[in-house]
Amino acid sequence: MMQQSKRTLVTTALPYANGPVHLGHLAGVYLPADIYVRYKRLKGEDVIHIGGSDEHGVPITITAEKEGISPQDVVDRYHRMNLDAFRKCGISFDYYGRTSSPVHHETAKEFFLEIERKGIFRRKTEKQFFDATAGRFLSDRYVTGTCPICGNPEANGDQCEQCGTHLSPMELLNPKSKLSDAIPELRETMHWYFPLGRFQKALEAYVEAHRDDWRPNVVNYTRTWLNQGLTDRAITRDLDWGIELPLSDPEARGKVLYVWFDAVLGYISFTRQWAAQRGDGELWRSYWQDPESRIVHFIGKDNVVFHTLMFPAILMAWNENRQNGIYGLADNVPASEFMNFEGRKFSKSRNYAVYLGEFLEKFPADTLRYSIAMNYPENKDTDFSWTDFQNRTNGELADTLGNFIKRSIDFTNSRFDGVVPHACTDDEWNGLGVNWPETVEKLDQAFEQFHFREAASLGMDIARAANRFLTESEPWKIFRTDREAAARTMALSLNLCHALALALYPVLPDTAARICTMLGFGEPIEAGVRPGVSLFRNLLHPMLHKGHRLAANSGILFTKIEDAAIEPELKKIEQLLAEAEKREAGAAAERTVFKPVISFDDFQKVDLRVATVISAEPVKKASRLLKLQLGVGTETRQVLAGIAEHYQPEALLGRQVVLVANLAERTLRGEVSQGMILAVEDMDGRLLVLEPSGELINGGQVQ
Repeated sequence: MMQQSKRTLVTTALPYANGPVHLGHLAGVYLPADIYVRYKRLKGEDVIHIGGSDEHGVPITITAEKEGISPQDVVDRYHRMNLDAFRKCGISFDYYGRTSSPVHHETAKEFFLEIERKGIFRRKTEKQFFDATAGRFLSDRYVTGTCPICGNPEANGDQCEQCGTHLSPMELLNPKSKLSDAIPELRETMHWYFPLGRFQKALEAYVEAHRDDWRPNVVNYTRTWLNQGLTDRAITRDLDWGIELPLSDPEARGKVLYVWFDAVLGYISFTRQWAAQRGDGELWRSYWQDPESRIVHFIGKDNVVFHTLMFPAILMAWNENRQNGIYGLADNVPASEFMNFEGRKFSKSRNYAVYLGEFLEKFPADTLRYSIAMNYPENKDTDFSWTDFQNRTNGELADTLGNFIKRSIDFTNSRFDGVVPHACTDDEWNGLGVNWPETVEKLDQAFEQFHFREAASLGMDIARAANRFLTESEPWKIFRTDREAAARTMALSLNLCHALALALYPVLPDTAARICTMLGFGEPIEAGVRPGVSLFRNLLHPMLHKGHRLAANSGILFTKIEDAAIEPELKKIEQLLAEAEKREAGAAAERTVFKPVISFDDFQKVDLRVATVISAEPVKKASRLLKLQLGVGTETRQVLAGIAEHYQPEALLGRQVVLVANLAERTLRGEVSQGMILAVEDMDGRLLVLEPSGELINGGQVQ
């Protein structure tokens, strides 16, 4: 068994309360966290699971404005909706809070004032887009325009939904305000900034200390940011929805805390509320401020740096020069990759998603939990498909697990009066074809190291071994000739039923409870879970004694999913894909048809030159950009091109390309781009760089 901490605090990323959570959210964050927490409880460890809704920020206000309601109405609706969906899916939060709560506001202001008192924040005046028609500054999500990477005319000021590139409003071409469609103007505004660079060395040491136990994707992505050098990051916004700055300073009027600063502090404020609910207002400190406690943040890969750099830096700023009340940093940040849906990325904005609440209206939660666990995106993107879901439910859950449980209980009820007919020994238990010490150790390591697909597979392997044992023993054949052997077989089979309930409880909690009910236990597994008592170790021994009485009826654990049940879902996918293709085709047509007409004189101003690719390399933190060094006659130009998904850097070396040589310089991702190369998109969406052929034409003008 792996060594346990004194106590463990598990947190899950806070979903924006501006829409329902979908299966991508469940797979990446909430289900793995719940599996881990239930495993810890099964071992008798002190663990709490803290989550909640992120109820501030621009996405909330945009939704409110679209619907003509208040931001509070929006967050009230989706907080209730998502919490209800989580409960139906068996996600066992100890506390699920809200960042709009008074305790959270108090906590966030407390952190702001402490860091402000220490003089750590920096105030900077900068230019931001301002909508003169609406009379307000525009946050990134309120600015839309053309993506400089892929040409999408509806890119947001923080990210292009079409190509996935993270942007700033200043990088957009043809920007306009979402509030009024007006062209925004640049105006000066003052904001508070957090100096991440001040904590660079401490953060490097923190990450280095975890290089062997954090997932490679977490370490590598975090190191990329560190290698580029951490810079100041704004922590305030010009908004009227959020946590107001607790300062009387006139410059603080109309400003709220930026959601990235406020949301991560929800983990602390929600733990405080949990403690108060338990009747001990100081209990939260045991989890946050005791060096022997362990903190684990479950997140998706798009939230890595907020939890490996920014939140730790906030806590470091708080801890600076303090003798007590010192916060601990996360011991692990098991960020998942993405789970896609039928081959494409989940997207709420494009309505390409399966929403959790809607799913649970049609299918049992445990069937979904198992399917996702078996496709958990631990170290690479995975895919949810209706066919795979159907096959796993029918083949593994119904035919393998459910069939074994029902056969064992029904035969005992019919032939042994519903009573365990034999006292199993450890020798008999260890002779079943399952190496219990090894299996328990593997399960322990799989759960502890966040290998949830492996853990679910190990549990199903026990079910397969149990089926083989029962089938090969054939108690229904030997019952009349060797009742004692049949009794031994059924007693061992019933103990295997109990072992399966324990082994699969973290993944299939409702199923485990139903198995225990069928086995005649008066209370579910949860009732026996408490600190200091390890039910997990009960796998090592047969736990049902001779004479133990089963329930009168077995019931069916899993009903097979017929093709007719998923046919509407498959048709819905076809419709969603058709709509997505129509939108994408419309966007492409818009880019082609609606570009403004220019005169011949304007065209003559464009200087097109033949250039040769001297070097090519990826741009850090921009998965779709390549940095090219181009030889153009006697000059060398640096150009950033959005072709990384279509060309390997080495494949471009020595190629001749067409360069727009007199395009004004632009800065993207901290790199200067001195022009643009020409490419065309084919029918499959692949970008093909235009390649003029011929000798001695480098630097020549394209006529």
